[in-house]
Amino acid sequence: MRSVRIYDLQKQEHLKQLVSGAKWISSITVHNSGDHVVVGSYDRRLVWFDLDFGSKPYKTLQYHDRAVRSATFHPGKFPLLACASDDATVSILHAKVFSDLMQSPMIVPVKRLRDHAVHQGLGVLSCAWHPTQPWLFTAGADHRVYLWS
Repeated sequence: MRSVRIYDLQKQEHLKQLVSGAKWISSITVHNSGDHVVVGSYDRRLVWFDLDFGSKPYKTLQYHDRAVRSATFHPGKFPLLACASDDATVSILHAKVFSDLMQSPMIVPVKRLRDHAVHQGLGVLSCAWHPTQPWLFTAGADHRVYLWS
């Protein structure tokens, strides 16, 4: 099984190992709070970890038919998560994390972006959020870059 290892770089020690259950990890993103990690995998899944509750996944999500290439939380104030895939689509999820530890994160699919095309078996290769606006940039194997606003 593939996993994510967490280290304290100042103390130079291993803190925790997150067991994803995914065969091939393709990307990782950390929520602004620092307490949540989402891992994308080539076996079509997103694996969500709540670091306060151990090393097993909080939730495993599958929104794509092919490999997940990139997953990223919005770096600013917007509760958004984008997930780019080789099926040439990008899933946008409302991913609200609450400060109350007893309340689970709210994960709701919002939109599926579909303008990219599959080229030689590859779809959307990367996605990145604008730092202050709810705008998403995507780059695909079809040699196109889109700004979604």
